[in-house]
Amino acid sequence: MKFSILRTETNPYQFAVTVAGQHSIIAELPTLTQAMHMKLSELKAVIEKSSESITGELVAPIAPEIELWGAGVTYLRSRDARKEESGVPDVYQRVYEADRPELFFKGSAVRTRGTNQPVGIRYDSQASVPEPEVAIYINRYREIIGYAICNDMTARTIEGENPLYLTQAKIYVGSTALGPDITPVWLVPEANDMTIKAKIIRDAAIVWEAQTSLGSLNRTLADLISYLFRCQDFPHGVILSTGTGIVPPLDISLNENDVVEIDVAGVGKLTNVVEVIQERP
Repeated sequence: MKFSILRTETNPYQFAVTVAGQHSIIAELPTLTQAMHMKLSELKAVIEKSSESITGELVAPIAPEIELWGAGVTYLRSRDARKEESGVPDVYQRVYEADRPELFFKGSAVRTRGTNQPVGIRYDSQASVPEPEVAIYINRYREIIGYAICNDMTARTIEGENPLYLTQAKIYVGSTALGPDITPVWLVPEANDMTIKAKIIRDAAIVWEAQTSLGSLNRTLADLISYLFRCQDFPHGVILSTGTGIVPPLDISLNENDVVEIDVAGVGKLTNVVEVIQERP
């Protein structure tokens, strides 16, 4: 069973329960927002109710009211990659070892792409890379209700020039892919069994691939959630991408028409073609 978000004729963010490829809707849950308003126990009870079948286009599992945030330098590989590309490497070492994690706003529904939709690389960054991550869906009661895959695209040249350029490197049109759907928390594997595999395909050839597991995360999910909710209000819940444990080396950069594939065991596969984001009209 999965939770899917569909674009239909009447609702661009229709929440659906998907079993064996068949989508069904539940009257009490027209959108993901309503699901995030429920306690986990209530959500589990509601989705067992009778529902009607529906068809629609699978889109990124997010809603306009829900924010997507990111966590940084949560894996050893991420720390090393940031130090390699940055002119001030000690900043990332200190974050990796600190009690307080790096947390940043990443995107909203309008900037987020679903599976099989294009992700973007900035025209003004000489090098850009995908950052394969596990995203957790946290309801308004601070409970995890599900997991998805996030590609936290990064303009490596811009962030490497100065860490204060993080928002420009991380937040732009098409800077995030999310999906393909949401796996309920009670159906996901244990962290060590949740392998994260990623590859970049160019002209049908694999130019880079790597893997890790959620079990290699340097912080607990509870710790990340605790810091995320400090002095913050998330009345509709929030999605948190938990950081990447696999980053391409410095000699690898995305090109237009590359394909990025991210596969997380027990969660699914996220596939996106790369496009160059130019100046907006």
